[in-house]
Amino acid sequence: MTAIRTDHAKPAAASDDAQPLARADTGIPIVGIGASAGGLAAFEAFFSGMPANTDPGMVFVLVQHLAPDHKSLLTDLIQRYTRMQAFEVVDGMMVRPNCVYIIPPNYDMAFLNGTLQLLEPAAPRGQRLPIDFFFRSLAQDQHERAIGIILSGTGSDGTLGVRAIKGEGGMVMVQMPQSTEYDGMPRSALSTGLVDYTLPPVEMPAQLIAYAARVLGKLPRIEPGSSPPKTENALNKIIVLLRAQTGHDFSQYKPSTVHRRIERRMAVHQIETLDHYVKYLQQAPTEVEALFRDLLIGVTQFFRDPEAFRALEEQVIPQLFTGKPADAVIRVWSVGCSTGEEAYSLAILLAERQEALKRSFRIQVFATDIDRLAIAVARAGLYPASIAADLSPERLARFFTVETDGVAYRIHKSIRDLLVFSDQAVIRDPPFSRLDLISCRNLLIYMDGDLQKKLIPLFHYALNPGGFLFLGTSETVGEFANRLFAVRDRKQRLYQRKEDVQDAQRATLGRLPPPLTTPGAPLPPTGINVIKKPFPSKLSLRELTEQVLLQQVAPAAALVNAQGDILYLHGRTGRYLEPAPGEVGVSNLLMMAREGLQQYLTTALYQAAGTKERVRHAGLRVKTNGDFTLVNLTICPVLADSTTTPLYLVILEEVTPVTLRTAPLAVAPDPESPHTDERINALRQELRAKEEYLQTTHEELETANEELKSANEEMQSVNEELQSTNEELETSKEELQSTNEELATVNTELQTKVADLSRANNDLINLLAATGIGTVFVDLKLHILRFTPTVTRIINLIPSDVGRPVAHIVSNLVGYDRLVADTQAVLDSLIPQEREVQTAAGAWYTLRILPYRTLDNVIEGAVITFVDITEIVQTREALRKADDLHRLAVVVRDARDAIIVQDLEGRITAWNPGAVRLYGWSEAEALTLNVCDQIPVGLREKALAKTQQLSQGEVLEPFRTQRLAKDGTILEVWITATALVNAAGQMYAIATTERLKTA
Repeated sequence: MTAIRTDHAKPAAASDDAQPLARADTGIPIVGIGASAGGLAAFEAFFSGMPANTDPGMVFVLVQHLAPDHKSLLTDLIQRYTRMQAFEVVDGMMVRPNCVYIIPPNYDMAFLNGTLQLLEPAAPRGQRLPIDFFFRSLAQDQHERAIGIILSGTGSDGTLGVRAIKGEGGMVMVQMPQSTEYDGMPRSALSTGLVDYTLPPVEMPAQLIAYAARVLGKLPRIEPGSSPPKTENALNKIIVLLRAQTGHDFSQYKPSTVHRRIERRMAVHQIETLDHYVKYLQQAPTEVEALFRDLLIGVTQFFRDPEAFRALEEQVIPQLFTGKPADAVIRVWSVGCSTGEEAYSLAILLAERQEALKRSFRIQVFATDIDRLAIAVARAGLYPASIAADLSPERLARFFTVETDGVAYRIHKSIRDLLVFSDQAVIRDPPFSRLDLISCRNLLIYMDGDLQKKLIPLFHYALNPGGFLFLGTSETVGEFANRLFAVRDRKQRLYQRKEDVQDAQRATLGRLPPPLTTPGAPLPPTGINVIKKPFPSKLSLRELTEQVLLQQVAPAAALVNAQGDILYLHGRTGRYLEPAPGEVGVSNLLMMAREGLQQYLTTALYQAAGTKERVRHAGLRVKTNGDFTLVNLTICPVLADSTTTPLYLVILEEVTPVTLRTAPLAVAPDPESPHTDERINALRQELRAKEEYLQTTHEELETANEELKSANEEMQSVNEELQSTNEELETSKEELQSTNEELATVNTELQTKVADLSRANNDLINLLAATGIGTVFVDLKLHILRFTPTVTRIINLIPSDVGRPVAHIVSNLVGYDRLVADTQAVLDSLIPQEREVQTAAGAWYTLRILPYRTLDNVIEGAVITFVDITEIVQTREALRKADDLHRLAVVVRDARDAIIVQDLEGRITAWNPGAVRLYGWSEAEALTLNVCDQIPVGLREKALAKTQQLSQGEVLEPFRTQRLAKDGTILEVWITATALVNAAGQMYAIATTERLKTA
């Protein structure tokens, strides 16, 4: 992977003095949160559970599987759920507490010295593991301050990262599978047995804050070497409880390592004091086992530290084969193998070298660890799909098979058969011997100096002359660099056993092989004498005697499985075994047995496998070197906890001549008996017949076996083709699964965005409906795009009119037919237009036409709005009339003539001062009268006729008539009558100007 750029960027909204940077030495916990499909809902629940009134004091880094070619909306969505600032990461961004950082699409991300580094993914799409990649870098950089959280998602991404974080003393949380949309990633993480908390996302923040306060806060920590006696006493009790339940002694491990793991377990259970934790351990054996698991956590992976393994492959592996004949044994010991990745890596290198040489060797890789659960995982050889990040595609395809729907890989049987796994405490149990290579990586760093000084000589003892030692990058052989080991590659920690060890030193080494924690135990029978001088020690003399006796007395033997495959040979077995003709493969005892032994061996092994009991055949005639030798055959079932495969020890003991002479004499037949010769001949014939029958049966069986072998080879060929096809399909499936996860994430983001747009659209619709503004949206071609229901009262629109030109629509407007022309003018000039229009129903509207602009300031049409102003127009008209009336009232008031206004019923509605002077009634009195009260009875019909003429729109000339005054006087007056009409032209009143007739 290559870095994108090196310039460091800060969050845009964070000032330099806002908060301290989360550098490696500040103690601020860094929380990595990994998710895939279904992660958005989990993120929402997680941040919704954060305390509302306090800051968590942590850095949150979100690693979500994202579509590489799609812009992510995750940052905007996360910002809604939290009051912390959320940023999409740019390369080199420095992190600050109480902020959320989100990985951008199509990048891997690493954590280094308080900054987030973006890198281009090296793996193809479908095989990328961004969560594992980030978690590993976080563990390497932050150690015990690293916190990993796995949320909803498919696949196994994050599982290896969980191991890395736990290996550095960090903490891991996993979403409860029942609360996830997709439970693949949480279940894969839980399968490691390393998870501290399994919670729904909403409950995680509270537990997270409590844990950080205990482990990473300012509470007092356990400091080795400076603790008071009471504290040291409690620590010793914990080590005693561990040893009592697990059988393993941690007193010789580095105190700081043990103390940190104890502190972490106390934090998980929120226990404040060591005394309380001791009591808790006494009451809860499961916690003792959990602490044991924490102490055993090993960070391992296939070909960990690629440069170191490259040096091993180039400098050491070829040396292991140099000078060895075909079928020679190559023995390798992987110490502290954990779940087996490193041991399998060694086996792969050996297998590749053997194939390159085109010769067959007997490769044996012994892999040991004190963790039985880890050994069980190693034996199964089943690993999550995320190991693809540590292996080349060629090795992955060649040495692994895909299982369980593509979510796991199983090591190929050809590699698995090279390894023997067992649980062994290197500081207590006897070591292996006659080894060509010992790999002990990242184990010594957890042990104190005294224990390291005991282990290095032990490794020297176990190695063959010129054998190699492979240590971790932080480990050395220390003071033994010049005495016991020569440095082959100082940087990659490759050492070779030296042979010029002084006698005194070698004598010292001779006393080392017994278990380190139980002095006085005997050496394992290895057959190699590394002692050149007599030992003054009584113990050494005993050991020497036992070794010599074992070499002299022990018979030839072979350790085999139920099929007869040879696992181990002891003594001089060549007298009874010979290589079978044909291709070199797995050595099988039944095929290699010499004449006279094979039939009995097959029967006895079958019987022992069926009964699980000891089987013995005495006095077998075995052809050796052209002659026959009497041999006693014994097969004993071997009970071994270190393997689930039944094993059997085949013992071949040659019968001495003394035995041959003494045994038959006791039962010798009487040579003088007359039936002796006949009996002997009969037995010989019977024996010959049985031998012929057995030979025939054997030949038939061999023929059947050959046919089956041929059929099996054909089936293997077909199986390889099917496997190749299956691998291609699995690769396609992985790519499709990855794409599906990315699409699920994009779909979730888009669903959220669609919900937002739907809400905004609903808000807009309700807003337009609430305002009562009729709106029509048209495109550049004046085709209708959408409209509001209000506008249908003005323009005759129905839903099916969407898409039709505006010119085709009939409007209800009166006196206005320029809608199309005005709209086009607005589009041409981009100048809005506004005018008042009236409908046939008499309603008035303000018509506005504006350009439709996008957020990018692009014109895509026009918006036509109709704002109802009917009340405004009516009010305006009323004000105009009132103003006119006001001016008229002034004229009327000041006029000398009588001016009177009456409605169509004759009721007087206006009476000016001139009328008061002429007729005598005050204004108040007059407003209670009807005009008929002023007209003499005989003239009323003529007055009614005049009113009808006015209502018909006729104009009356001034006329003379009579009127009654208040005092009853009949006055001769001239009257000018005028009809008052409204805006519709309808008469609503009559105004008269009356003047007294003069002579």
